[in-house]
Amino acid sequence: MLNRFKSNWEIQHNWQLIFPIMGILGLGYSSYKLALLLSEQLHLSLKLGIAALLFIVLLKFTLFIFKKLENKWILDYRWEMIRIFIVFAITGSSSMYVGRPIMQYIGITKENLNPILYWVLFIIIGLFFYQVLLVIFGWIFGQFKFFWEFEKKMLKRFGLGKLMEK
Repeated sequence: MLNRFKSNWEIQHNWQLIFPIMGILGLGYSSYKLALLLSEQLHLSLKLGIAALLFIVLLKFTLFIFKKLENKWILDYRWEMIRIFIVFAITGSSSMYVGRPIMQYIGITKENLNPILYWVLFIIIGLFFYQVLLVIFGWIFGQFKFFWEFEKKMLKRFGLGKLMEK
């Protein structure tokens, strides 16, 4: 069974199994946290049942996305898609954790600013850190080239493509 899994994901070395394991653990944690949000008043066994159901649904959705992106993203091996998804997940969470304290440091809070303006600034600041962290985490996870090209495309879509010309 493990050999079939390794063959399906084009895993040549056992150390590469860390990425599917990290992906499954992250998906399990996310499913559990979502189940807690959706079922605050229910018994623990029901929460775990909901978490298991969410895990299956999210896993099927993730595998569906993998199939759609497999031909679009140019990668050497299929297991690298898992690594890229992990980078996106870590980057998304980290950009918000970095952006919030910086906004507080410069004195921008929900209490002293119009809520709509606060959230617009929060998204802009988070997006800035997202761009930087995406390349950094991509480098840490060995996918710098992929994320650098991804970043250039994203900046072009934002109308900032001239920043990449030199």
